[in-house]
Amino acid sequence: MGSCHLHWSCQNGKVPKGCLAIKVGQGEEQQRFVVPVMYLNHPLFMQLLKEAEEEYGFDQKGTITIPCHVADFRYVQGLIDRDHHRHVCCFRV
Repeated sequence: MGSCHLHWSCQNGKVPKGCLAIKVGQGEEQQRFVVPVMYLNHPLFMQLLKEAEEEYGFDQKGTITIPCHVADFRYVQGLIDRDHHRHVCCFRV
C-alpha cells in the first residue's frame, strides 16, 4: 500500500500522493517524516506549525521544519492518528 499512514519516516525520498515531507528537530537531531496532508487541519499540528513560525518565521525555504524533539513529535503524531482513526471509524457503517 502506498499510503503515507504506513510510512512515517520516508527512506527512499519519495513522498506519496496526499502526504507531505517535514523535518522535525533542531540541529543534529533533525529527522525527516512523511505525514498525511490531513495533519494540516488538526489543532495539535497547527500548534506545531505556529511554533515553527515563531522559531523560523514565514520564510522557511524548502521542507517545513518543526522545532521540537523527535520523541515529542512522535507522541503528538500518535494523538493525531488516534483522533483521525476515531473520526474515520465513526463514519463507517
